[in-house]
Amino acid sequence: MTASPKDTLFKVDSIPEDFVFNERVVEVFDDMLDRSIPFYREVIEASAQLLDSILIPGDTLYDLGCATGTSLLEFSRLLQHKQLAFVGIDNSNPMLDKARLKAELYKKQDRIAFFLEDITDFDHPGAGGVILNYTLQFIRPLQREAFLKNIFDNLRPGGILLISEKVISHDPRLNREYIEIYHRLKKSRGYSELEIAKKREALENVLIPFSVEENTAMLGKAGFVSVETYFRWFNFASFVAVKPS
Repeated sequence: MTASPKDTLFKVDSIPEDFVFNERVVEVFDDMLDRSIPFYREVIEASAQLLDSILIPGDTLYDLGCATGTSLLEFSRLLQHKQLAFVGIDNSNPMLDKARLKAELYKKQDRIAFFLEDITDFDHPGAGGVILNYTLQFIRPLQREAFLKNIFDNLRPGGILLISEKVISHDPRLNREYIEIYHRLKKSRGYSELEIAKKREALENVLIPFSVEENTAMLGKAGFVSVETYFRWFNFASFVAVKPS
């Protein structure tokens, strides 16, 4: 597979707009994931282990906000023994076009389907599992609780929801320290101070993170009883929520 184009979106003098998942972002999205999200691949592998233990043959796994399909392709590889169906849903046509091309490249087009839909209107009853990888943080805060309740209602009894998110700490000093540690990580992966600052500016009104406590409380209100964090790295966390059987 050819290397993904490098993310140089913010090597510019000004930012014309808030962050948008347009064609320019699509071209560098995979590189952006690798360089911007701590332990991205390890979280995918850990998530696959949870899915392997809870999903049953014949289940469908939905990736909401699937973008270019990178995560779903990896899940289909790690879970190829489970006889699952895989569905990616996104509201960006450019993202889905690239996802379909990648599925064809890896000869996965018969196992993975991609749909252009608004994920907040998710309507696929009997879902075995749902993935929200760094997606909930882009949903308007006032819509999140209803969105999670909708996912809960569409899961089969015993179904699983996995969420990975950027999170905040309610301790101001720790929150600042976590952000600084994260920025040092990004610098170690080739981003400049200017790029980091400009991307943060572009995301300021678009990506609104909650704390671990706020996320787990929302999942509880949606109806999930078993809710845990299964990964945490400073200001990033992953949550597992299981619907009662």
